[in-house]
Amino acid sequence: MPLTPFPSSLIPLCIITSLTTMVLQRTHLLMTLLALETMILNLLALIMFNLNTSSSNNLLSIMVLLTFGACEAALGLACLVNMTRNFGNEQIASPSLYMC
Repeated sequence: MPLTPFPSSLIPLCIITSLTTMVLQRTHLLMTLLALETMILNLLALIMFNLNTSSSNNLLSIMVLLTFGACEAALGLACLVNMTRNFGNEQIASPSLYMC
């Protein structure tokens, strides 16, 4: 039984939704990082469903996007841990952040 792929017409809607979430939750670093990860995964799905994955250029672009997504996640989590340890919370508009 073949699996039906995710409709590629919904992927731009998912990208816009994750961008809207990132803008609306800009005071919370964790929600912003989750929205960025969602955007990376949606872009990956867009590349995989709309392009022919048999050519080497498309496979290379998928691998580069996955690498950048992993680096962005690692740097974001490092910043989140650092902010939580130094300031006590992950809110960007925190009063203790303004004391620096």
